[in-house]
Amino acid sequence: MTIGGLTFPAGGGLAPMAGVSDMPFRLLCYQQGAAWAVTEMLSAKGYLYAPQSRQTLALLARQPDREGLLGLQLFGHEPQIMAEAAGRLYPGFDFIDLNMGCPAPKIVSGGDGAALMRQPALAGAVIQAVVRRVPCPVTVKLRAGWDEDHKNALLLCRVAQEAGAAAVTLHPRTRSQFYGGAADWSLIGEAAAALSIPVIGNGDVTSAQRALDMMRETGCAGVMVGRAARGNPWIFRQIACALKGAPCPPPSFAQRVETALRHLDMEVALRGERSAVLEMRSHAAWYLSGYPGCARARAHLNTLEGAREVAAALRALLDERPEQGPSFQTEESTRKA
Repeated sequence: MTIGGLTFPAGGGLAPMAGVSDMPFRLLCYQQGAAWAVTEMLSAKGYLYAPQSRQTLALLARQPDREGLLGLQLFGHEPQIMAEAAGRLYPGFDFIDLNMGCPAPKIVSGGDGAALMRQPALAGAVIQAVVRRVPCPVTVKLRAGWDEDHKNALLLCRVAQEAGAAAVTLHPRTRSQFYGGAADWSLIGEAAAALSIPVIGNGDVTSAQRALDMMRETGCAGVMVGRAARGNPWIFRQIACALKGAPCPPPSFAQRVETALRHLDMEVALRGERSAVLEMRSHAAWYLSGYPGCARARAHLNTLEGAREVAAALRALLDERPEQGPSFQTEESTRKA
């Protein structure tokens, strides 16, 4: 897949997910075969007002020597502000991705994210302003539309192409669906057939087989994986193997725990201990999901406040038999027993 002169390797891309797609998690996904990734979304206006805030610096952190192709996702609805932020930030990234699909109330209430799908002319102006400001490729992430009565994805895809976007990523759920129901892959197929720029499919890519199914059914140029990658960076290796027709065994319980430990160490290095421990509560639950006792493990991990405690609790799982489920015992309960 070629986007604006950039050649993307075959395989799945990591979707931008707030609170998930930071540098440590991206590195784990790249190591497992992610072909490209997009950062968590960054407010263009927020960046211009506070470019050195701790949260912004953590979001912008990257390691070019260890990461593959990486796009920076910006959100906002004011063309000149979006263009200015992109102009300042693009040298650190391979492409700029514009968020016009986020359904979160706090985002759309400000006229950003999926709210732009209700204003095609403004969406086009934003895209055009950014395209004119930066020399790198500009991509756009869209949804099916605002709601079932206003599915205008194809119109917005055409607007994006005419405004100079190098590719579009389509998540074919409406804003009103959020992440419920089924993604309507037929909309991806319609866009792929209608546009001359690459269309990337996103939504319900829950396995390597589903990635192959999406490409076969829609003719999209590539696939992007979102929620299915949480706690499961191995999905990218599985997609890469599937594209080659090669077998790819799932990770063992030990590999999941060991990866969670590496993830914890990287988060501590990026954010500091307190923030890292809070960040890892969700990630640890995703790594352990599906194993007996995972709910009990999650409840215990959520009580811990230090990185050493979290690491010790995770390592203790390796002494358990996964099929029996983890049995977290505190020092006090052990003495009582």
